[in-house]
Amino acid sequence: MDMAAAAAVWFSAIAAVLLAASTIAVVVVAKMTGKRNGGAAAAAAAAAEAELPLPPVVSGVSLIIPVITRGPMAVADELYVKLGSVFTVSFLGVVKATFLVGPEVQGGFYSRPESEVHQGGTYRMTVPMFGRGVMYDVDVATRSEQIAVCFEALRPTKLRSSTVTMVRETEEYFAKWGEQGTVDLKRELDLLILTIASRVLLGKEVRETMFADVVASFHELMDNSMHLISLCFPNLPIPRHRRRDTASARLKELFSRAIQLRRGSGRAEDDVLQRFLESRYRDGRAMSDNEITGMLIALVVAGQHMSSSASTWTGAFLLRDPKHLAAAVDEQRRLIGDDRVDYDALTTGMSTLHRCIKEALRMHPPAPALVRTVRRGFAVWTREGKEYRMPAGHSVVSYAAFNHRLGYVYRDPDEYDPERFGPERKEDRVAGKFSFTAFGGGRHACLGEHYAFLKMKVIWSYLLRNFELELVSPFPEVELNNIMLGPRGEVMVRYKRRKLTST
Repeated sequence: MDMAAAAAVWFSAIAAVLLAASTIAVVVVAKMTGKRNGGAAAAAAAAAEAELPLPPVVSGVSLIIPVITRGPMAVADELYVKLGSVFTVSFLGVVKATFLVGPEVQGGFYSRPESEVHQGGTYRMTVPMFGRGVMYDVDVATRSEQIAVCFEALRPTKLRSSTVTMVRETEEYFAKWGEQGTVDLKRELDLLILTIASRVLLGKEVRETMFADVVASFHELMDNSMHLISLCFPNLPIPRHRRRDTASARLKELFSRAIQLRRGSGRAEDDVLQRFLESRYRDGRAMSDNEITGMLIALVVAGQHMSSSASTWTGAFLLRDPKHLAAAVDEQRRLIGDDRVDYDALTTGMSTLHRCIKEALRMHPPAPALVRTVRRGFAVWTREGKEYRMPAGHSVVSYAAFNHRLGYVYRDPDEYDPERFGPERKEDRVAGKFSFTAFGGGRHACLGEHYAFLKMKVIWSYLLRNFELELVSPFPEVELNNIMLGPRGEVMVRYKRRKLTST
């Protein structure tokens, strides 16, 4: 990693911590309220907790040069070896970010309720993207109901019927390729994944009447939202944010038109838009059009980068490693008896391909670090047998990119080895349920995990069955000019059509 890249990673992390710390005033009020409402039992627990020591502290300012010269992963590893699995990085004593290293200590991050570990402040940058009245612009209770609606809409039983649509869109997309040629795999997969989302999530009205406009507006939104300045100062009146706001407004306008077309048709389609239209809050109120359009933007934003990045990394790793590519192709050869890939084959018959994608996600989680703020203090036990106090006001950091490469959890962690997830090794389970957190975990597990794996396996099963592929550009490096990391630059692949036959 060069110096500029290392600096970008480190300063992005600092910015995230600073943003989380900006909610400290709210945290203090919440903590005071919690004490008033908790009664004697809560007071006793708080008193016992106060007797515990704080985690060891290191100056964040002192780490800046080492991170630039040696890289953030090397510095994190040095701190972990020296200080243990829980340590605090203090920025001039004002902002304190406590890093949780290893699956044993992640429960405090992923499983505690919002009243204790708060995530809202970190995600304020999404409000201009999704619009007012949805997700991180509403109170916790309303947001929980909106997330529950999304969870129900993406439930595996609901997605079974969407598999046919995913397969059809994939077949039609690759039918446009020639007999042979060279393409930018990253660009092709990004567009195909957005194509699938437009039909499965947004509905046929978007897919058939306004798709090109949606694609252009979505890319404009993403290009002007996922940057450091937007993370720290999402409402700063700069040209980039004006372009972002214009793109968001255009998407809401397009999705509002799709809602009108759906209602006017009198049809009930099998897609997420329909499920939003039919959903109700607990008080019986229907979701407003503003809420529906905002939630649709949120779903596409949440899923697009992750799926596009993971699909591209999967391809790059497989095309660099003949052994694992051959294993994935052989699995498809065994399944070739069916003319079409169906839901059962995707979910139960493609374990090798599933592991290949999961290993790409382990090595390159799209969100390398997550930051939350402690509202109500709690205690944490470390792997080393120590107990520390996590006080209100601290930020807590789950550094997935580092946790996924711990040698005591994953054997040869810097090697691409999908078989580590196989039945004989199960490396992601041996050390605990938070060993693999590319999709979060606990209360904060990603509700779109099943949907993401489903569409990525649809795409890669088709590519492996129908094309010989060769990576002709250098293996991609990590893109660091974006707060959501992915492959940098073009990922050029040479393809040649062929029909895979069964053995």
